[in-house]
Amino acid sequence: MKSQTLTRYVPGMNCQGCVKRMREAVVAVDKRADVVGTPDEKRLDVSIDADSSPLDDDALDRALENAGYPPGDPNAEPASDADSAEAPADDAAGTAESREKPAGGAQTRLAVSGMTCASCVKTVQQALERTPGVTSAAVNFGTHTAEVTGSAEESALIGAVQSVGYDAERIVDVRDAELTRAEQEARDYKKRLKGSFAALALAVPLMASMFVFHPDPVGAGRLYWLVIGALTLAIMAFPGRHFFTGAWKNAKHHQANMDTLVAMGTGTAWVYSMAVVLFGPWLPEAARGIYFEASAMVIGLILLGNAMELKARGRTSDALKRLLDLQTRTARVIRNGEEQEVDIDAVRQGDHVRVRPGERLPVDGEVTEGQSHIDESMLTGEPEPIAKQTGDEVSAGTVNGRGGLVYRATRVGNNTRLGQITEQVASAQGSRPPIGDLADKVSSVFVPSVMIIAVLTALAWFNFGVEARVIHMLVAATSVLIIACPCALGLATPISTMIGVGKAAEHGVLVRNGEALQTASKLTALVVDKTGTLTEGNPRVTEAEVFDAGALSGNQAAALGYVAALERGSEHPLATALTAYCEQAANTEPAEIRDFDSITGGGVKAQSSDGELLLGNAALLEDAGVDLAIGSESARALESKARTIVYLAVGGRLAALFGVSDPVREDAKSAIARLKADGLHVIMLTGDNRHTARAVGDEVGIEDYRAELKPEDKHEEIERLQKAGHIVGMVGDGINDAPALARANVGFAIGQGTDVAIESAGITLMRDSLHGVATAIEISQATLTNIKQNLAGAFGYNALCIPIAAGVFYPLTGALLSPMIAGAAMSLSSITVVSNANRLRLFSPHGTAGSHTDTRTEEKAA
Repeated sequence: MKSQTLTRYVPGMNCQGCVKRMREAVVAVDKRADVVGTPDEKRLDVSIDADSSPLDDDALDRALENAGYPPGDPNAEPASDADSAEAPADDAAGTAESREKPAGGAQTRLAVSGMTCASCVKTVQQALERTPGVTSAAVNFGTHTAEVTGSAEESALIGAVQSVGYDAERIVDVRDAELTRAEQEARDYKKRLKGSFAALALAVPLMASMFVFHPDPVGAGRLYWLVIGALTLAIMAFPGRHFFTGAWKNAKHHQANMDTLVAMGTGTAWVYSMAVVLFGPWLPEAARGIYFEASAMVIGLILLGNAMELKARGRTSDALKRLLDLQTRTARVIRNGEEQEVDIDAVRQGDHVRVRPGERLPVDGEVTEGQSHIDESMLTGEPEPIAKQTGDEVSAGTVNGRGGLVYRATRVGNNTRLGQITEQVASAQGSRPPIGDLADKVSSVFVPSVMIIAVLTALAWFNFGVEARVIHMLVAATSVLIIACPCALGLATPISTMIGVGKAAEHGVLVRNGEALQTASKLTALVVDKTGTLTEGNPRVTEAEVFDAGALSGNQAAALGYVAALERGSEHPLATALTAYCEQAANTEPAEIRDFDSITGGGVKAQSSDGELLLGNAALLEDAGVDLAIGSESARALESKARTIVYLAVGGRLAALFGVSDPVREDAKSAIARLKADGLHVIMLTGDNRHTARAVGDEVGIEDYRAELKPEDKHEEIERLQKAGHIVGMVGDGINDAPALARANVGFAIGQGTDVAIESAGITLMRDSLHGVATAIEISQATLTNIKQNLAGAFGYNALCIPIAAGVFYPLTGALLSPMIAGAAMSLSSITVVSNANRLRLFSPHGTAGSHTDTRTEEKAA
């Protein structure tokens, strides 16, 4: 196979999430393509088989453009970090807006105001999707935010939202946005509560007095009712003002939402009542009903329901608030030999930061002075503090122990590990599972349909109803308009998603989006990698044998010198183990090699003074015609002990072999048992030999495994499972297994939350345990169950209440549903949905990501 690398400069590449989307687009054309992105350099490298790949320059450019990442001119690349480092502190830091300006396939998050129901969500989303340059848009009613992907300018997105009667502003900083949202919700809560009390202060006494004092609106009581009508109008004009302004805005843009229904219902009742007061003598006696109290009571009850909903909704983002609370606002930096306290946004990469005992670390970095123990439980869940000394990495948000530390800042702002996690949780909470599309489709026609039903109800009562027909017509139509508010429908999905994502984050599971959350609940098969997933990922060489044959003739120092040279610079776990072994051996110096080449899934090769060098698995050497017979007995003995075998060939002959041990994780067996108990078929895929794979499989309880696989073989194995009808999850490290993770229905990146892992998988596990996969699946199942309950309740509520409000039970009861009761029922439906979603906060998975036992005693919330 002749390998060829196509390189592109992609201006819109901002993170590994962008790389993932481009990889998916490229792999759709050539599934064997190896895609590597470097966001810092805006560079994409695509390795293909030059002889058989359908990808060429034009095909690659088309695939990238279709994914929303058109290639650009490398000469237009922004200034380097070195240049920016010389700028003044404020300029080097830059504004948050300039750092996050959308380009190519970048994501923009907007705070949207004015939305009151699911119909509003649909209207805003359609407006954003129609904006030129927008690839996708998702609007969340629970968080009142919009996630937009594409190249559209910020001004165009805000203009699109404003064009349909709403307002928007860009969310630049998650902390500031969350604080702003919390403050706004607190203000809205107080405003709704005050408005409710004012409306009910009029409506409740008025209703009570009507049983003992009900003046005739035609006679002497006309002045009394004029005063009551004026007070009711004041309630509608002040506490209830937003219902009418919202309805007017929507009417101007040929839209209809919850405000339309409430405004029409209460407005109709007030206008009719005022008409009775003014023109009563000319109306039939049976048509002289007064409904001022209904208008005031409906507004009061809906505002009270809104306030209670806001209060309940405020608890749904507790997980994000806790993450934000981990971020300090200042840092103590050392510049020019002087220590000074600066705002966290002013800390630059390369600054030296001092942390005193008990303080929280402000940014990520590398220790340069001191020793201490760091409590990392808030990020990794590890209960014991971790010892840190010079050269060790530390993370923002963790807590220093008793020792003092000075460390060099390596990642600042949103680029810190904590910043990335916070951004992902915020983004995931604002995303929407595909099940939410059902509510969107219904809401797009819901309000107009309700208005038509109200008109038909009025016509039916006017033409076929019993006396007093006009009164019955008014009551029934008003009740239909008010009771059918689609608030509950709009809240059903996003509120549960917010809590589910937050609950997952509390257990060290980072869900990338609503789609991953939903799909994880339906998995039937789980593919796991061996190295670093079932095993600890820290292999070490336990045996080595150099053969007395060929050019080296048993010279161990020479053999290890070649190994050291071949593995120098590689980050593969096996390479790290071999390099460490060579460094510990006496008289070992890296040899001179040339024409180095890496063979994906096989090993490495190069040229030396002794001939061609091959270092890797048996398949690599056998393909090159190397006879392995001399080492077959030693290899069998090592394989029986579950060792991974690495062979070295020099000049076409086997020169040495190494046995590498990677211990199985302590909790792997219990985690596999838990996954099986959750109904998953677990398959192990590994590039290791069959004997080692079988030994590991037997130890952890996996009967189904595939060994000696290349990365593309793993990709094909997942395809095979999918064609067999399985919904497949893949667990890997997020880097080497990127193609397989992208192919799986849900990718789980297991590890310590590296940049690539967080961005390339649908779900990232902050802890090195497969229990996290089971936890993620159990939380997703509970969340989807909760969403289905909410949707069933919302749909069922409207399906049941609209006919009741229209009067289908009048022949049996002799009474119509009061608009006041309709208003209370409408508010109660939203409160019920939010309260049911909050039950997820009580959910406990069967086990924890760090547990070694599978406990089934916790109460499920769904």
